[in-house]
Amino acid sequence: MLIAQAIIDGILVGGFYALMAAGLTLVFGVMDIVNFAQGALVVLGAYLSYALSVHLNIDPFLSLLITVPATSLLGVAIYWVLIKPIKRDRVVMSLLVMFAVATLIEGILDWVFKSNLVQVHASYVNKSFQLGRLNFPAIYLYAFALSVGLLALLYTLIYRSRFGRSLRASMQNPVAARMVGINTDRVSAITLGIGIGLAAAGGMVFGTTNAFNAASSYDLISRLLVIVILGGFGSISGALVAALLMLVIQDVVAVVWSPVWGQTTFYLVLVVVLLLRPQGLFGRRAVRAQ
Repeated sequence: MLIAQAIIDGILVGGFYALMAAGLTLVFGVMDIVNFAQGALVVLGAYLSYALSVHLNIDPFLSLLITVPATSLLGVAIYWVLIKPIKRDRVVMSLLVMFAVATLIEGILDWVFKSNLVQVHASYVNKSFQLGRLNFPAIYLYAFALSVGLLALLYTLIYRSRFGRSLRASMQNPVAARMVGINTDRVSAITLGIGIGLAAAGGMVFGTTNAFNAASSYDLISRLLVIVILGGFGSISGALVAALLMLVIQDVVAVVWSPVWGQTTFYLVLVVVLLLRPQGLFGRRAVRAQ
């Protein structure tokens, strides 16, 4: 029964990790850069929901109506102000820029909110539903439903819209996309906005299920990178499968063996997969045209 409970918890938690990782892998697929600021942006989203909840008494889920658009606009601004002006060694320099953004965000959050651990609270955070001997925390169920809904919207945007066709063209061959008239800068700016908006949504859930402070971004970005690498950089479906797989394995090992080994197994699985399939579960070996 403990293993069954661990599997359920792993799937539910894996859902919102997939949401956060989807933004990271989407940005890589279009822009060919690793957004090292994703962890800090998740924590920023958590703090924004926390502040709205504490000071304006806004429900954490309703706060997404404010935080997601706001952080999406931040992502668009980051692209046009910091990334677009880069003319040489854009991939490498963009990595440094996003690392600087992460450091700046962490510093501001630590200055404003101090280093004390906080958590986003709501009336349903500590409630749960019982099915036999299995326990389903209400916040995990709501977070999983939110993640599924947002990932479904993301899928619809990518595969059922005109912008999605431009985005996929930019992912596959940016040179050819520009030749047929696609504004790849516009696509990149919007993509970064979407990726950061998803980070804010995931941050709200992270903040309701975990105590956090500004330094929590380090553990988050390492976990998200493991998920994205395992699933295959640029593969949203890979990020979803990898997130569910990794969180289930972690929770099962934590129950069967120990919580310490649960954390360690998270990275051991990555090493094994990279040895057997370096491109990840759903990654491609081919390098796209630049």
